[in-house]
Amino acid sequence: MTHGASVKKRKDPRHRAREAALQILYQWEIGKTDVAHATATFFNLQWPDADEPPEELRQFAATLARDTVERLPAIDPLIAGTAERWRPERMAVIDRLVLRMAICELTRGADTPHAVVINEALELARTFSTEDAVKFINGMLDAIRKKLDAKS
Repeated sequence: MTHGASVKKRKDPRHRAREAALQILYQWEIGKTDVAHATATFFNLQWPDADEPPEELRQFAATLARDTVERLPAIDPLIAGTAERWRPERMAVIDRLVLRMAICELTRGADTPHAVVINEALELARTFSTEDAVKFINGMLDAIRKKLDAKS
C-alpha cells in the first residue's frame, strides 16, 4: 500500500470512526471503566486531531463501542468456538477487541457488507497490531462469516 492510499484510508470517516471505537474499547478494557465514560474521555481528552470530530463520526464510534460491549455474551462464545485452543481472554488485547468489534458489525444487521467489515478489521490490525495478527484475524473472521451465513 502506498503512503497516499494509507493517508486517504485514514481520512475516510467510517474508518476513522472504527479507529476511534477501537481506542474507546481499549480504554474500556484496560481502564475497567464503563463504555460511556471511555467514549467521553476519548473524544474530550484524547482525540488526536486539531479539529473536533464530526458528529457522525462520534455517533458511529460511540454506537459501535457500546454495541460491541453489549453483545459480548454472544460474541465471545462465537470467538471461543471458532478459535482452536484460544479463549478470547488469552488473545492479545487489541486482536481480541478488533475481532469483537468486527463480529458486532457482522451480527447487528447493519447495512455494511461483510467483506467491508472484514477488510476494515484487517486495516485496524495492520495499524494497531502485527502482520501475524492480520492473518489470524482474517482466518477467524472468514470462519465466523461462514458460520453466520449458514445460519441465515
